[in-house]
Amino acid sequence: MTTKTFLRAGLLGVIFSAAAAHSALAFPANMTTDGATNPPVGHYEFCRRLPQECRANPGDSAPATLSREGWKKILEVNYDVNQSVTPLTDKEIYGVEEYWAYPDKVGDCEDYVLLKRKRLMQAGFSPSDLLITVVLQPNGEGHAVLTVRTDRGDFVLDNMRNKVLLWSETEYTFLKRQSVENSGRWVKLQDGRTVAVGSVTQ
Repeated sequence: MTTKTFLRAGLLGVIFSAAAAHSALAFPANMTTDGATNPPVGHYEFCRRLPQECRANPGDSAPATLSREGWKKILEVNYDVNQSVTPLTDKEIYGVEEYWAYPDKVGDCEDYVLLKRKRLMQAGFSPSDLLITVVLQPNGEGHAVLTVRTDRGDFVLDNMRNKVLLWSETEYTFLKRQSVENSGRWVKLQDGRTVAVGSVTQ
């Protein structure tokens, strides 16, 4: 075992325990949804090309039970994809403004999300707990992240950081995400922090 692997394993228990404590924060550990909304154009076109990726999600709609092994896999996938893909815009890669696809070596933010989602599903996570989410950055620019729904809260996997945070610990304003019931449909999000601090309105 390398020193890096040993330290990572030693810190895992601390991080996992901290995740459990997040549920006591002032904001809900899980996001609140507010009805149906239109999908991003890029995802709509992605679903037309790959309809098998955008189907109804069978089974229990309750958030996944977050085990120590599951938390470790979440951290590993977020880190590994962030390290293996170089960020480039869709314009630079495909010559168009918006094109969602699984990345090879380069990708835009939503491409990171698609790959993380795929790898976590391969690891046994349900698609109903792996939700592509659209947010606003503090500078007002749009961004895509992956939300992992768990009984300890909704955690955000982001290509801009290797640390996995509870949604309410991020600096983003949350706008919409995939539906729990159907990966091809989207719902609006209520970000109570926006009201509390009077920041971005949408």
